[in-house]
Amino acid sequence: MKKRRFPVAKVFLLAVLLIILPLAGGYLTGKKFPGEPTEVKKLRGQQVAQTDEGHQEYYFHLLDEKGQRGYREMLEGIRNLDEKFYLSLSGEDEIDKVYHAVLKDHPELFWIHNREKVYKTTFDGRDYCQFSPGYSYTEAERQEILQAMEDAYREVLEQIPDGADDYQKVMTVYTYIIDNTEYVVSENDQSIAGTFWKKQAVCAGYAGAVQYLLERLGVTCIYVEGDAKNSTQGHAWNIVRLDGQYYYVDATNGDQPDFLEGDAASLAEHKTTIYDYLCPFPQEYEANYTASDELEVPACTATDKNFYVMNGACFDSYDRDSIYDLCRLRIDNNAAVVRFKFSTQEAYEAAYADLIVDGGIQEIARYYMSVHGLSQISYHYGVLDHMKTMYYMF
Repeated sequence: MKKRRFPVAKVFLLAVLLIILPLAGGYLTGKKFPGEPTEVKKLRGQQVAQTDEGHQEYYFHLLDEKGQRGYREMLEGIRNLDEKFYLSLSGEDEIDKVYHAVLKDHPELFWIHNREKVYKTTFDGRDYCQFSPGYSYTEAERQEILQAMEDAYREVLEQIPDGADDYQKVMTVYTYIIDNTEYVVSENDQSIAGTFWKKQAVCAGYAGAVQYLLERLGVTCIYVEGDAKNSTQGHAWNIVRLDGQYYYVDATNGDQPDFLEGDAASLAEHKTTIYDYLCPFPQEYEANYTASDELEVPACTATDKNFYVMNGACFDSYDRDSIYDLCRLRIDNNAAVVRFKFSTQEAYEAAYADLIVDGGIQEIARYYMSVHGLSQISYHYGVLDHMKTMYYMF
């Protein structure tokens, strides 16, 4: 049983309205000149804050000084729900880059995420523009969504034990989003409104929700979008920082309800959670997903926080006794699912040949029967070959 998901991409629809006006003067980048609107002059005189309380703003710090100024201007206008406002920017690519940086840094701005068009009005020979975001939702709906976001945060807080480290927080959020979200293409699927309000979203909603919760929990989390191998659709995921190292987290691909079959799929222990995408090995993840090069993301190189490594279930070579010891330990602890991983293709193929092709899994099933006093059992196995992992479900 093999399943790969290549989710629907987060798509920013950006329409450009270019207005050419017969104004005198040359193209003077970043300078004041006669005829410039009072609002623009005021913008150019404002200090640019380097921090925004409660937000990490990873992408803001990648922008140059001019881009950072436009970022702050854009963020203020969107927060104020202004229908139209000036920016001290004029280049199309420049404005797009800043807009994307704002969206990636601020998942809480859900009212501009869902397929509403954005318009830029530029002026010939002028180094500024008017920016018109396309807003979604009525004010009543917006308040409902804000309350749903707060409710989700409170629910996650209740699930995090006292003294939890950042890894435990990431794992709790990862599991919470998967348990409470259905992968569905809908009107609200491109933002955290879908995840928290409608409980339905695609990758953009999953990744934005993970970022929103972890940011509130004080964990460094970056929203990432890019391309999926062998797919015309893109994908969105996260990068988190744990003990000074960066790791991928992909809650969308962790939510694969069709992968787990039988009675085991309904147990609270694991539900639909596939933990392969909780801090996966970088080289395995990057074989399928490539981040956009518009804005640079940190390199992920560590494996210490990989779910299987953390749980003593990752093997560098195949040894039947070692696998059986792990399975017996898990079964003795009343687990209905046993999962393990191999760090090399050679070890994975050896395990597959022995356990799956030659039927070695049956010995594990017999042990499960003896522990639970059963005379027969129906069991399932699953593999994610691109992650070199195997699942036994009883």
